[in-house]
Amino acid sequence: MKKLVIGILAHVDAGKTTLSESLLYLTGKIRKLGRVDKKDTYLDNYELERARGITIFSKQAVFEVDGTQITLLDTPGHVDFSTEMERTLQVLDYAILVISGMDGIQGHTMTLWRLLSIYKIPVFLFINKMDQDGADKAKIISELKKQLDDGCIEFGQYDEEDFYDQLAMCDESLMEAYLETGHIQVSQIKAAVKARKVFPCFFGSALKLEGVEEFIQGVVKYSEIPSYPSEFGARVFKIGRDEQGNRLTYMKITGGMLRTRDVLSNGVWEEKVTQIRVYSGQKFEAVNEVEAGSVCAVTGLSQTKPGQGLGIEKASNMPVLEPVLSYQIILPEGCDPRVMIPKLRLLEEEDPELHIVWDEQLQEIQVQIMGEVQTEVLQSLIKSRFDIDVSFDSGKIVYKETIANTVEGVGHFEPLRHYAEVHLLMEPDERGSGLQFDVQCSEDVLGKNWQRLILSHLEEKVHKGVLTGSVITDMKITLVSGKAHNKHTQGGDFREATYRAVRQGLMEAESILLEPYYGFKLQVPEKMVGRAISDVDKMHGTCQISHIDDEMAVITGTAPVATMRNYQKEVMAYTKGQGRLFCYLKGYEPCHNTEEVIEMIGYDPARDVENPIDSVFCANGTSFLVSWDEVKDYMHIESCFQSYNSLLEETAQSQASYKEEKWIGPEEIDKILNRTYNANQGKKSVWQKQRSVSHNYYKSSDYKQECIEKKEEYLLVDGYNIIFAWPELKELAESTMDGAKMKLLDFLSNYQSIRKCRVIVVFDAYRVQGHVEEVIDYGNIRVVYTREAQTADQYIEKFAHDNQKKYNITVATSDGLQQIIIRGAGCSLLSARELKIEIERANERAIQEYKEKQGLDFNYLKDTLSPETKDQIDNFFKK
Repeated sequence: MKKLVIGILAHVDAGKTTLSESLLYLTGKIRKLGRVDKKDTYLDNYELERARGITIFSKQAVFEVDGTQITLLDTPGHVDFSTEMERTLQVLDYAILVISGMDGIQGHTMTLWRLLSIYKIPVFLFINKMDQDGADKAKIISELKKQLDDGCIEFGQYDEEDFYDQLAMCDESLMEAYLETGHIQVSQIKAAVKARKVFPCFFGSALKLEGVEEFIQGVVKYSEIPSYPSEFGARVFKIGRDEQGNRLTYMKITGGMLRTRDVLSNGVWEEKVTQIRVYSGQKFEAVNEVEAGSVCAVTGLSQTKPGQGLGIEKASNMPVLEPVLSYQIILPEGCDPRVMIPKLRLLEEEDPELHIVWDEQLQEIQVQIMGEVQTEVLQSLIKSRFDIDVSFDSGKIVYKETIANTVEGVGHFEPLRHYAEVHLLMEPDERGSGLQFDVQCSEDVLGKNWQRLILSHLEEKVHKGVLTGSVITDMKITLVSGKAHNKHTQGGDFREATYRAVRQGLMEAESILLEPYYGFKLQVPEKMVGRAISDVDKMHGTCQISHIDDEMAVITGTAPVATMRNYQKEVMAYTKGQGRLFCYLKGYEPCHNTEEVIEMIGYDPARDVENPIDSVFCANGTSFLVSWDEVKDYMHIESCFQSYNSLLEETAQSQASYKEEKWIGPEEIDKILNRTYNANQGKKSVWQKQRSVSHNYYKSSDYKQECIEKKEEYLLVDGYNIIFAWPELKELAESTMDGAKMKLLDFLSNYQSIRKCRVIVVFDAYRVQGHVEEVIDYGNIRVVYTREAQTADQYIEKFAHDNQKKYNITVATSDGLQQIIIRGAGCSLLSARELKIEIERANERAIQEYKEKQGLDFNYLKDTLSPETKDQIDNFFKK
């Protein structure tokens, strides 16, 4: 039988569970249509889920449509349970993304779309709640194309020609087929959907069963059935437990077949399958074997983990989403933490992102979670599983650390009869890249087995930063050199040397503290926009007005999690229930209050005995400790930077001598060859071939170095930012904004005539409805007014990103976040104050040059007189 594994995803309250119920009801899987508000849905079968009306755990249902067996995986929609949802993505063939026709694309919808793109999962969209007043199909399609992808096309249209026109615009092969035949085959549409070039959109109401039948038929019609290899493979995506406490390993079979009593292994452990279950809702069927393409739960395996690959299947990558809040678990009086931790480890098996940690110094259990709702759920789970009432503290932010410059970390471990030295090149990487490990070390320097051992030690440990003791991220660590002793080196020596090399490098580097940022979408009444923007500014965030509809303004932007985490309650208070805030984790950015956080945490890297920063050396039979800042004075191997600098010097010298020499002619080459390769031969008569014209053309000629083309200089100025940063312009703007703009443009026009660079001044026009981008020449400079919903920041960032390789770009702004983005694009920066100083200096230089020129060019009358006339004048005055 043909098999498909399809996941259903949505922002919370978009109607995902209701759609799942409709699909099961229409395909005959269930006889009665369950409802969330009546707490009788087929898939939300946990008491906690029914009480809250949300999906907390991913579950599956199996049904058939037109000879195709579909395994539907229902995932949590609440942002606090995003990690549970992400684990399910790695086993999907296709995904159904449910969007509310009333609310449109929400914050978490964008997170889901980004994850589906990362995991390369084809998507069908169902726009739900279209029966409600205010649902506008044309508006939603426009929003889908603008915010998600141009490939979002309504399927089931009555106008076939218009449907094919839209499909043809998504892919060249579809365009060619349509132009040749006037028709596009279903197989071609299937291929485009599979390649994520087309995203079929269906509209309806899951509650009223409108459009659901057409939707499920469309999913089956436009899906390709995957093919699988004959050799066994499986991917683990979830660990759970049944009502009797049996450990269940949920997996998708990706090759061959799995039978009861088969022995499974991942190369480290080997265990036997005792039972295979195929779940559908709360019930399961025990089977003897399952084929590729099936999702099942297996008993008998005790060492599996989510993300593991079995058989020919490789392990999946680290999850994209991660908790940003850390809470202390407060145990009831008389409960021993040593007894409680093993029980919590069972929960950590099911949700690895909990990161249960026992802090020896603070004597407390810490857990990382996504939000407050998850704390309540975890509290209920611990009570139901272990009958223990726990509580949580108020929580704190999970910070991270990275570095701003490239350093070489050196670790040496040499107690008596031990020896290891490790050199690591540590380089900053792009945001969100995590830790990357590499080896660039010759086997002549360090054996391959030692290199692999060092790499495994780098990957096995959670490395701490030196500012707050937070986890390090966004850097590449490369093994560049190392040394072992033939007699004294043991495996554990390289572990110690590797850890110390990382810490020594971090101590030497310029560290940056990172904090999590939310991307948000805030809906408030139009008259309260000022209050909302002011709040975001106080929270050290940035925002912009996206659009205004029916007296409701939509504001989008970013802000630190630390300042925005409780803002929802405040929004509900000052808007009297009219406002709505949707947040999603955008990623980690430099901390807005680094010094305050460092002081609050009070971490001292020198006192962290589990993560030493110093190295151990040995001399005269005695070991001694060397401080991190003196390690490079004692190290036994040359620094990779010294080797690199020596190479640069040699290269520079060879290039310098090369520039001074002339090309060697062919005759001279012959003489050299005779002196070297033929030096041991006796004298012979020499016959010289006559040189051709082309041969003589290449005879010795002087070498000339080509000049490097100089890039054109551009200065981009954030107009309103500069106006409000310069006191005299700010004062003028209070009475006449046009006057302030003209004065700024005059300053910059004068500056351009001196510097001879291209100047572009950008002003916001994003609140002007229907405004298109406008470009005006003001004398010798160019003025840009942005289009609706586009800020000056966005225009400048896009220009810098698109043109930084072609031009030397300098951006003048005092916006802190924009400065970080522009610097990341490789452009130069000027603050408002620096721009003012630069203009004043340019004017002073121009005046000085003019005065010097005038002094040199004075014309005196006596210089034009002949010697005879000068003598006559002198005699006249003597009389």
